[in-house]
Amino acid sequence: MNIFKRLYTIGKAELNSAIENFEDPIKLTENGISEMKDELRKSTEQLAQLKALLIRKKNEKQAEVDAAKDYQNKAILLIQKSENGEIPFDEADRLAIEAIKKQNISNEKAEQLQAESQKLQHECEKMQTNIHHLESSISKWENELRTLKARVQISEATKDINRKMTQIDSNSTVSMLEKLNERVAEQEALSQAYGEISNDKKTVDQEIDDILKNTDQEAEKALKKFKESLKKE
Repeated sequence: MNIFKRLYTIGKAELNSAIENFEDPIKLTENGISEMKDELRKSTEQLAQLKALLIRKKNEKQAEVDAAKDYQNKAILLIQKSENGEIPFDEADRLAIEAIKKQNISNEKAEQLQAESQKLQHECEKMQTNIHHLESSISKWENELRTLKARVQISEATKDINRKMTQIDSNSTVSMLEKLNERVAEQEALSQAYGEISNDKKTVDQEIDDILKNTDQEAEKALKKFKESLKKE
């Protein structure tokens, strides 16, 4: 059987087509496994038919073997009867010869059926090996399919993230950040300006108090410094 060579050729052609046309690898693998299962079903049916034929051939062979023994026993009985005087020698010899002829024919048929049975047995073993190989291949590719599905899911998720990332315009993002920074700077400057305006609105009394407050602080510092110098003397 060239089943595996044919499947390899088909699979290779479909793989090249998938690469060229960007076909769905999961669907392609599922189709391939489905074809292998169909081939497995057909091979199993053929094996069953071969085994049924082998059984019939073995039964036919056994029937011919039994017939040959029966004719041999009949020939012996005819000779024994002639020796006992139960039937004439000529009649016994004639019938015994015919029985031996039939025995030989049955033996020849049995040998032929034995050769056919051996050939069928060989074909059954060969087909059984191919079926085991096909079952193993199906199991392997079903495991590969589960792995492939997981890889595709990860790939799709990664592709989706990358696509979303590429949709973000880096220039527009930088521009937005610059505008935000400029806006903050404007708010800070505006706050400082209001502060300066608030200081400009001080009354004359407030200005006098501020000056005197600063003067008092300077006098306290001078006094403290003088006291420290006295302690040193």
